[in-house]
Amino acid sequence: MSAKKDAPIKLEFSNKYTREHSQYYYEKHKRGIEPRLSHWRDVQLARKALKIAGEPKEVLDLPCGAGRFWPTLAENPSRKIIGADNSADMVAVALENCPKEIASRITAFQTSAFAIDMQDNAVDSIFSMRLMHHIGQPDHRIAMLKEFHRVTRDTVILSLWVDGNLKAYQRRKSEERHPRGANQNRFLIPAKVIEQEFVQAGFKVVNHLDFLPLYAMWRVYVLRKV
Repeated sequence: MSAKKDAPIKLEFSNKYTREHSQYYYEKHKRGIEPRLSHWRDVQLARKALKIAGEPKEVLDLPCGAGRFWPTLAENPSRKIIGADNSADMVAVALENCPKEIASRITAFQTSAFAIDMQDNAVDSIFSMRLMHHIGQPDHRIAMLKEFHRVTRDTVILSLWVDGNLKAYQRRKSEERHPRGANQNRFLIPAKVIEQEFVQAGFKVVNHLDFLPLYAMWRVYVLRKV
């Protein structure tokens, strides 16, 4: 890993990931039927995306959060997993709760998605779940995508909220009635807009997978570096 300058972009919501909140984040996907079903579907889509990406052997999980996807990434016995997150507390919680049988295959460190502390072309793939929908400014999204382009050798797997579904329609109607203003930290990005930004950053779309087609906003994209 190379020394890089401090991240030029810092998202305000990232300040909330204290030690206490990181532990809560680790536990929240285990609470109740709905979170468990949501996690099951996330894992299903992750497996499909990894297959579409060619079962990459070295994956940077950024943001890794509390390590929710590490067991899924470790299902390929030859895969090396590098976990990274902007929150050092989140990384610490992830390592503490990592299953012992996969711990030796995981390297984890703190870094920003806007200034990744790694060399160019360092990994086969970047796996980035549930980050892009927090980034409302197009120039910030482009900056992060270009950094992903620098670090990956081949592919990027990422999720975000897109339009063209019932939940997106309902959210827009709700925002018209109750504007969220400056405190908003989750954004719906039109599919045409984000796909143009992928191209601008140097990627092509290989495929996409929807959480629940025509209903849910979540979509997982598989991108290839060009």
